[in-house]
Amino acid sequence: MRWLSPLLLLMFCLPGWGPAQTPKAASGKKHLLVIGQSAGFTHDSISQGMLTLGKIGQESGLFDVTLRTDAGLITKKPLKGNAKNLDYFHAVFFMTTGELPLDDSQKADLLAFIRDDGKGFVGSHTATDTLYQWPEYGEMIGGYFDGHPWHQEVQIKVEDRDFPATRHLPASFTITDEIYQFKDFSRDRVRVLMSLDNSSVDVTKKGVKRADKDFAVAWTRQYGKGRVFYCSLGHRETVWDRPEIQKMWLEGIRWAMAGAK
Repeated sequence: MRWLSPLLLLMFCLPGWGPAQTPKAASGKKHLLVIGQSAGFTHDSISQGMLTLGKIGQESGLFDVTLRTDAGLITKKPLKGNAKNLDYFHAVFFMTTGELPLDDSQKADLLAFIRDDGKGFVGSHTATDTLYQWPEYGEMIGGYFDGHPWHQEVQIKVEDRDFPATRHLPASFTITDEIYQFKDFSRDRVRVLMSLDNSSVDVTKKGVKRADKDFAVAWTRQYGKGRVFYCSLGHRETVWDRPEIQKMWLEGIRWAMAGAK
């Protein structure tokens, strides 16, 4: 399925309803909150990504998934009815763009959820194209989107095959996707898992900004007591269909949740 009808998407976004949820979660099963909100450019692949994450959670049996197209659950305050807040979840997954409508309290709660509570944050593709006016978010995730010079078939180098989310991947692989470059990014602050093989692209192309020609694709980092996993792949819907990419997300989410109680 490549898209969500308005009715189906509404059902997915109702509190407590999602493709990977059961009436009563199995003992020990963790909970993932997926936010697919576009306050900037809207990607067609968001629907595919959300459905894929629901499928991964359901088929693995490791976590259930709550899908939302708004950031209303990003709070530790009690919510009306039986709506879940951040305290219910073990990790938050952003596939978002632009300046999300988070107030100062929500921003503080999101950082505390990761940094102080030891829970997880996961982001795909446009999670770095989000909240530019909140520098603490950029520091937490590890960098900000700074253009996409290439949208073509590229070669990806798997730099770290000891990490759970990448150990199943070959040393390099080919994929067709939109490739990001980043600002406010440094290898000193993150553990790079994958990067662009520069021999597969024109690094002199207009729009290339990084003088060091270092184009990371996926990384992790510790943020206080919590764990952050980010991968910039996912612009194209077909990327979400690839079994090895789905396994990457499964293991990345599992790793991000590992410290959460």
